[in-house]
Amino acid sequence: MTHEPPLSGAMDVHAHYITPRLRTEMERAGHGGPDGMAAIPAWSPEDALSAMDATGIAAALLSVSSPGVHYGDDKAARELARVVNEEGAALVHERPHRFGLLATLPLPDLKGALVETRRAFDELGADGITLHTHYAGCHLGDPFYEPLMAELDQRSAVVFLHPTSPPCWEATSMGHARPMLEFPFETARAVTNLVLNGVLDRYPRIRFIVPHAGAALPAVADRVAAFALTMGGPPVDVLGALRRLYYDLAGFPLPRLLPALLTLTDPGHILYGSDYPFTPDWVVHGLAETLVSSAVLTAEQRQSVMYDTAASLFPRFTSQP
Repeated sequence: MTHEPPLSGAMDVHAHYITPRLRTEMERAGHGGPDGMAAIPAWSPEDALSAMDATGIAAALLSVSSPGVHYGDDKAARELARVVNEEGAALVHERPHRFGLLATLPLPDLKGALVETRRAFDELGADGITLHTHYAGCHLGDPFYEPLMAELDQRSAVVFLHPTSPPCWEATSMGHARPMLEFPFETARAVTNLVLNGVLDRYPRIRFIVPHAGAALPAVADRVAAFALTMGGPPVDVLGALRRLYYDLAGFPLPRLLPALLTLTDPGHILYGSDYPFTPDWVVHGLAETLVSSAVLTAEQRQSVMYDTAASLFPRFTSQP
């Protein structure tokens, strides 16, 4: 690892936090190896700040990764979401110029999710909301979520999407950790459902951030657009809808995925993401070095990706020292 941080003042929109309470509840529910991973990674505010400083990340928007906070009981999920969001808000209060909060919801408990959404924004001052690709097998874009979409649209909310294991992962993962193959297709599945069901058109004020450089979307976008012509009903501008979304660069965007993503959207809709701590700090550092040394983005585009676009979505950070 070099001594000089590869980034300079970047904003990280894809960073996770794992509090002791969340870790305990995950392990108790049988998620000690979430989504087939070896273990829940270590996390503390101090370790996160150290990793951020070493890479040159000025601020990180914290979210709860898969499998979220609902492990089968609505009441327990509401309580855990409340506690975890309060813990996240406390981290932001202590270091408001370094951390932001993308609050988690106790879905598929829709009533509880609406209550927690309002509390997260009105009482905790959350910067946005985290939604997973599906809850109990019901993917985003389903009419079930309409009341929540209306609430988020009314607030012009930033919504960070995150994949989780698909309902049929036992049959499709071939024994591998689900983030390897299932997560990219889960992301494409949920976003496709949002587009084809008209959610993005009905709720245009929601700013969705799609993870992992669009995952499988750059590869399948034209195929989805073509099939949309056969659906009947009102026409759907699939490529136009995808162009309006935001995308983070967590994971492995180079050498192939970022060039493909740039055929789908412009650099003004792309943001930096680390996926720390599920991506270890030394990998985050190496990926950042690769990103800044690549010729795929110009210096001006790189500045937009690393800071400007995120600052437009989360403007409170522009007034921080």
